[in-house]
Amino acid sequence: MDLVIGIDIGGTKTKIGLVDEQGVCHEQTFFRTKDFPNLEEYLNKIKSTSDELLAQLGQDANVIGCGIGAPNASSKNGTIENASNLLWKGTVPLIEKLKKRMPMPMRIMNDASAAALGEMLFGGAKNMTDFIVITLGTGFGAGIVANGQLIDGYDGFAGELGHVDMTMGDGRLTGLRVKGGLEAYVSATGLKRTVMYMQSKYLVDSRFRDIAYNDLHGEDITQAAEEGDEIALKAFDYTARIMAQALANFTAFTQPEAFILMGGLTNSGKWIMTPLEKYFNGFLLDVYKGKVKLLHSSMEGKTAAICGAAALIWENEKKKQA
Repeated sequence: MDLVIGIDIGGTKTKIGLVDEQGVCHEQTFFRTKDFPNLEEYLNKIKSTSDELLAQLGQDANVIGCGIGAPNASSKNGTIENASNLLWKGTVPLIEKLKKRMPMPMRIMNDASAAALGEMLFGGAKNMTDFIVITLGTGFGAGIVANGQLIDGYDGFAGELGHVDMTMGDGRLTGLRVKGGLEAYVSATGLKRTVMYMQSKYLVDSRFRDIAYNDLHGEDITQAAEEGDEIALKAFDYTARIMAQALANFTAFTQPEAFILMGGLTNSGKWIMTPLEKYFNGFLLDVYKGKVKLLHSSMEGKTAAICGAAALIWENEKKKQA
């Protein structure tokens, strides 16, 4: 069986799996990224973990390559550069170093762009030529496909839409220190910050008045919204409005058929999606109204990040077969 090793490098977890040509993940696991501040030890852990997964598979496998999704990854240079949520700073020659341990075809790409390839090969965008994947986790990522091609950019850093300056007044800083940047408002982290902001703005009762910021989690905010907590409802509405304005602006770039949403913030379901849909069409230019869909990723149950990373290799294989 032909398999690809898919690796998703996140600030909290590194996820690794074995993915076949249909996007099925046969074995998967994870370890904590921050447990390995030394890059060489981290790469050794990737190698040993990959070997363990192959041993667990219980059948012969032909590993045809390794795909990696990571923040601030340059597909052109094979590097991770100045990632704000990783411990290794500066320019990290990850492909060069990992290939010495795992000599095989290997590609790296921004995690959201990798997710877009995954959606195109394995997910809900199989029949689409124009769409944008939005990843809503700790930050805000975007992978853009136009005319059937992933927009990778001159140096492999296209799609950093989370750091577009929204000039929202109070000027929150993104992870890359962009004042008023989108991800500081529209992300799991941004939602938490908005809850605190709403408590200072509205003197209403709320369960959050007894919770410190570091003890607050996205699931708490969703649960509070279910219970009718006014601060939670206002926070979701505020977040959705900013996101709707941003997506309407992005529509003018490439006129996508759909925005495909994935990541932790989308787990809030109707509390984020209902106001998002309400505001989105209101912000769109008339020529785009009613033409752009807002969709949940169909890959969430398929370990989307791992499969998206593996899609980097499977895309090359499909081009060879064409």
